[in-house]
Amino acid sequence: MHDNENWRSRIEAVVDRDLPDADTLSRPGQVGDARINGGDPSEEEWAVAGDLRLAAVLVPVVQHADGPSVLLTRRADHLDKHSGQVAFPGGKVEDSDASPVATALREAEEEIGLSPDYVEVAGFLDTYQTGTGFLMLPVVSFVRPGFSLTRDENEVADIFEVPLHKALNEDNYELNKVMWQGKQRTYYSMQFEGYNIWGATAGVLMHMSRRVAL
Repeated sequence: MHDNENWRSRIEAVVDRDLPDADTLSRPGQVGDARINGGDPSEEEWAVAGDLRLAAVLVPVVQHADGPSVLLTRRADHLDKHSGQVAFPGGKVEDSDASPVATALREAEEEIGLSPDYVEVAGFLDTYQTGTGFLMLPVVSFVRPGFSLTRDENEVADIFEVPLHKALNEDNYELNKVMWQGKQRTYYSMQFEGYNIWGATAGVLMHMSRRVAL
């Protein structure tokens, strides 16, 4: 079942319609890298110190006639942080942003040229705490076809789409282990047409897949 209306109704049924309150956006994530590793996000050093940086990402579900997809980017290779990694459009919430939704829409337009005119915000997933100290709010949105994209070459190396039925199929993900900062860490990953989707991006998609499957 790959049709748009079926997926749209399933997503609308599981996302949170209301923007999380300030308290939720100022405490450790509801899901995240630490929980994958069997820990509690509140025990992470940056969470205890109150140094989490709030970010918002757009989870863009493109409603193509032949079935929906999720739009992703691969970050530029020269960036200091997260270079070359697959990511959602998004970034740190700035004081000048009216809300995290405004952040996600602004960043998507700046990074890949996606006009907000084509974007309909559906709702939110749980806040996701990354191992690099970000508290990330996923803003799930439906994107109407007909848009054109222009990537910011300084930030984005590639733009690509993954069929939604693949991105939200838990069986397509692997659990990997690696030593990082002296500890064994685990993370999810999925391979798609030469792209390695892993870390927080894969974690958010896994969390979304479990919600949709309920």
